Amino acid sequence: MGDEAVTVTLGQDEALVLFEWLHRLGEREDAWVDQAEQRAVWDLTASLEKQIETVLADDCKDQLRAARDRVRDATD
Repeated sequence: MGDEAVTVTLGQDEALVLFEWLHRLGEREDAWVDQAEQRAVWDLTASLEKQIETVLADDCKDQLRAARDRVRDATD
């Protein structure tokens, strides 16, 4: 295995929702069994942040709310 790259394709909405969740998870000290997990989450969060323009937008919270609505399963 080692350093072979893995590619995951996400839509912008999914990436934004995942970024926000990973960012919150990264701040929790009780979330880790091993520091390697924390490092992997930090690295993934940083990678997503580079891909998402919304993170620095003035209306980021509104865009996140809208992205969550679009990603969420429809309810009957």
